[in-house]
Amino acid sequence: MSRSDINPMTSAERRTALGLAGVYGFRMLGLFLILPVFALFAEELPGATPLLTGLAVGIYGLTQAVLQIPFGLLSDRIGRKPVIFGGLLLFAIGSVVAAMADDIVWIIIGRALQGSGAVAAAVMALAADLTREEQRTKVMASIGMTIGFSFMLAMIIGPAINGWVGVSGIFWLTALLALVGIALVGLVVPTPAVSRVHRDAEPVPAMFDRVLRHADLLRLDFGIFALHLTLTALFLAVPLALRDAGMAASEHTLVYLPVMLLSILGMVPFVIIAEKKQKMKPIFLGAVAMLGMVQLVLWQNNEDFWPLVLAIGVFFTAFNLLEATLPSLVSKTAPADAKGTAMGVYSTSQFSGAFIGGLLGGWVHQQWGLQAIFLFGALVALVWLLVASGMSKPGRHASRLLQLPVMSADQAALVASGLREIQGVLEAVVVGDEGVAYLKVDRDSLNDADLDAFVAAQA
Repeated sequence: MSRSDINPMTSAERRTALGLAGVYGFRMLGLFLILPVFALFAEELPGATPLLTGLAVGIYGLTQAVLQIPFGLLSDRIGRKPVIFGGLLLFAIGSVVAAMADDIVWIIIGRALQGSGAVAAAVMALAADLTREEQRTKVMASIGMTIGFSFMLAMIIGPAINGWVGVSGIFWLTALLALVGIALVGLVVPTPAVSRVHRDAEPVPAMFDRVLRHADLLRLDFGIFALHLTLTALFLAVPLALRDAGMAASEHTLVYLPVMLLSILGMVPFVIIAEKKQKMKPIFLGAVAMLGMVQLVLWQNNEDFWPLVLAIGVFFTAFNLLEATLPSLVSKTAPADAKGTAMGVYSTSQFSGAFIGGLLGGWVHQQWGLQAIFLFGALVALVWLLVASGMSKPGRHASRLLQLPVMSADQAALVASGLREIQGVLEAVVVGDEGVAYLKVDRDSLNDADLDAFVAAQA
């Protein structure tokens, strides 16, 4: 039985998980809702070109990437909730600017403002403040899962909402979602009595050099960059291809709904095999290769309806598999005391990919036409495959955070040395003035009894 089962979530931890997952989910839903419809809408906008359309779709990624780590560090100084309130307000203002826009330039400005409400790091830090270490993984996972769910929901309902209220209505809805997020933070999420830096949940400036020199982490950062670059570029083409294949924009939901559901079902067996059979690397590389091959198919044939839909389904099966496994690989690969920093750099890479995908995808469309976007995506996948082929074989590793008495640096070094002697402990870093030990362990060989006895002896 795990520690989280012995000590179940308190009501405050459940409120934290529910409230912050709602905040994160509503914000990401607002960002994603225009993805399946904007390329069609932009064709009617004054001043719009394929390049500016791509910039409008991806610009939120630039401001998000630039500001999310600074906003997280700011929350260490002025508090979590003020930063989150401010970020959600910026998001709402950007949504209103885009909703009222009558040309492509103002929509670009609105989307940039939406992205500037970069609260991801502050949300994770607040979650860490409000949860015990044995429940923190569950709470973080519940927040993180809202990204995938929000994306799926946006793909399914975006075209339908566009048919009812148009793209301007979608932007008004995203402003409302931001206000709902503000209400959740104010009324549902508890206020922490004390805020402190959590190395397992947020970036720490002293760790950046270590993380940015880690070859396997850099491969994973490039992976999420390439994945979201490809995704953003793809949605500059897919809505137009579906229309050209004879499907009205308001009916695109009828494609995305089964595609999303079947792609989730399709990826599950691969995830199970990767984890249970220790086949993560070949399955991961296979998914990257599939991402490239299906875009080559789309490059050669994107005019016939059923082959187009089938190719989109295969793309999202590979996409969802990679989207699910990349964060887990970052967590397993990161140094024991730099997990939060590694995830911060990873998230910045993700949003940078969305920006570059919109910008380059729009430029490729403008220079060489719609089909060239798919060839561009296939080339990106090929580069990713070459980069990822050098990755180390992932182990069945997990992170552990232990609460210890506050101690001197010399005592901390001795305790860390003792922890590393325990079977299954791969890394141990003890931060004496915080009274915390950060461990990386092998889940198959860890001797839990010896670890518990060692920790009890330090009390």
